[in-house]
Amino acid sequence: MESLEIVKGDKKSVYESIIPQIFALIDQEKDTCANLANITAVLKEVFNFLWVGFYLVKDDDSPFGKSLVLGPFQGPVACTRIGFGKGVCGTSWKEQKTIIVPDVELFPGHIACSSLSRSEIVVPVLRGNKVAAILDIDSITTSTFDQVDKHYLELLASKISIDEK
Repeated sequence: MESLEIVKGDKKSVYESIIPQIFALIDQEKDTCANLANITAVLKEVFNFLWVGFYLVKDDDSPFGKSLVLGPFQGPVACTRIGFGKGVCGTSWKEQKTIIVPDVELFPGHIACSSLSRSEIVVPVLRGNKVAAILDIDSITTSTFDQVDKHYLELLASKISIDEK
């Protein structure tokens, strides 16, 4: 894919335009890092979010034995590791569900990687019944994310393959 064919219009129309293109892009490539990098680039480019990226569940020496470790992303410098149940990403991992935060300042335990972030959506990438990664998207405005984002980002997450390497 050399360039995206993007339909202008409401958010739903844009997602319906780009999701099939992302699927075509990642179906042609088996490398997880390359696919996650391209997904973040598409979402950042199309929607101009503050931050789009992935955190990968990795073994470590934390008390839980695993942490979310920063993966491919687009945007300002980010937190490198997030613990199980910590912040929005860690909570999404623990609860194995998408979390929409209209105002990050009102989320108990929010981890502020950037003071510019005002709202957030976090979508778990599941392999079987386990979270393998987290898709995290931040916006500079409050109440950016809604059920349209949730629907299409969960659809996208359902097609992402994560290597265990």
